[in-house]
Amino acid sequence: MTRMLGLVRLLIGAAPGAMMRGAALSVIVLLMGAALLGLSGWFITATGVAGLAGIGIAFDVFRPSAGVRFLALGRTAARYGERLLTHDAILHALAALRVAILRRHADLDARALARLRGETILTRMIADVDALDGLILRLVLPVAAGLVTQLAALAALWWLVGPSVALTVAAVLLPGAVIVLTWLARRTLRPADMAERGAQALRRGMIDMIRDREALILAGRLPARETALTEIDDAARRDAAILDRVERRAGLVLSALVALAVAGALVAGGALVETVGPARAAIGLFVALALAETLLPLRRGFAEIGRLAGAARRIGPGRGRPAPDTRPDLPNRPDLAVSRHDIAFTLGPGQALALTGPSGAGKSTLLLAVAAMLPGDGIRIAGRPPCEWNEASLRARVVMLPQRSALIGGTIRENLTLAGDFDDDALWAVLDVVALTPAIRERGGLDARLAEGGAGLSGGQAKRLALARSLLPRPQILLLDEPTEGLDPDTADAVLSNIRAFLPDAAILTAMHRGQDHPVFDACVALSQPGSR
Repeated sequence: MTRMLGLVRLLIGAAPGAMMRGAALSVIVLLMGAALLGLSGWFITATGVAGLAGIGIAFDVFRPSAGVRFLALGRTAARYGERLLTHDAILHALAALRVAILRRHADLDARALARLRGETILTRMIADVDALDGLILRLVLPVAAGLVTQLAALAALWWLVGPSVALTVAAVLLPGAVIVLTWLARRTLRPADMAERGAQALRRGMIDMIRDREALILAGRLPARETALTEIDDAARRDAAILDRVERRAGLVLSALVALAVAGALVAGGALVETVGPARAAIGLFVALALAETLLPLRRGFAEIGRLAGAARRIGPGRGRPAPDTRPDLPNRPDLAVSRHDIAFTLGPGQALALTGPSGAGKSTLLLAVAAMLPGDGIRIAGRPPCEWNEASLRARVVMLPQRSALIGGTIRENLTLAGDFDDDALWAVLDVVALTPAIRERGGLDARLAEGGAGLSGGQAKRLALARSLLPRPQILLLDEPTEGLDPDTADAVLSNIRAFLPDAAILTAMHRGQDHPVFDACVALSQPGSR
């Protein structure tokens, strides 16, 4: 519930003015609906009574009929404005929610990010945002507007007809609605959440099956995968059927409550006919009937509370980035020390080491373990295991360039400043280091745009641009995984020499297939293929 309240504040705060105006129009729509039905009932009853009394010719039909037309047209206009404002506010709110979700994932540490799958996060994000679309439109606004409308309508009945009619309608509708809607929310909490989980699992399963269809066909596992997806679909449909059945029962009970309130208003109004007249006594009956509009739409929102709670639990506000680690480094300890059964070495400031071995020997895995993106034993950074470092402090000290580095669709400057805020001189300096300045100037400079995924650069240029981004923070420990792959020998030689000159005091650990004899490296350590010993 706390997460849902936090999301309500976030969604309303995205466009508070439009949301408040939309909420006011929602109340106006409901009030005009109740006033329209109440005035129409009074008008019909008063006209009939005047006809029976033989004074119909003297009865003023113009002002009541004008009031009916005003309320009918005004209700239509208010409904249009309410839909326009609330949906515009919800669009702003959902945009703010997506930003909040992305920030929450950006606040995760590298270990958590390494465990995430892109399509899983994307499908879950889409489904959860779609679910929370109804948090305001089908729950918060209808409940608030319905409550305000009921209180205002009951106060009007108290004044126009009498306390007995108002109290009778209130005694039936208010506690009855609370009981029914609470029962509905509790009964649908689990089915709604399970139906949403099933739908998301089915969507992810379909994506996986389509992506891996060739491998599944060759392995003969496609029928088994289809059967598994069918079972997930069947379970989700069963939960959805339970949800629908409970919701329809709640709707039936709410309709019965309205009918009971109408009957109570009829009886209470009938007792006041001699006091207030038949026309005013009939107002309570019609207003009670109109108040059904404040109750019946609520069943959908309360039936989806389980779905909303699950979505809020998954994408609720994160805890934010941790504070930097202020503990001092352990004295007289190397920047990096690795001591395992298959490899052992130390790296101090200004030293560089080439890590070699056949494919599959674990070079990339070792680099990921040093960067605390995979678990690993026997690794110390300034005397402490990577897992004991605060995330912010570790990332300020250690930077890794993986084999496949991602670029974004945007300018050269935007791709480089993903590493932080740097001025143009710093950006051109690292482009000089990776021998990319002439190519970038030919493309139009730092404001030259790249397509999605950095398309527009060659493979080697894209690799060097990612390398330049890794150099910008000037880390104490630089981890490079095949940094010269795809480069010609002259360019690779220049890049390695420039990196050493640019970061003279950094400890550099580089996984290499070739080029390990470059003079920039102080030593070369080989990893053997697992099982070769």
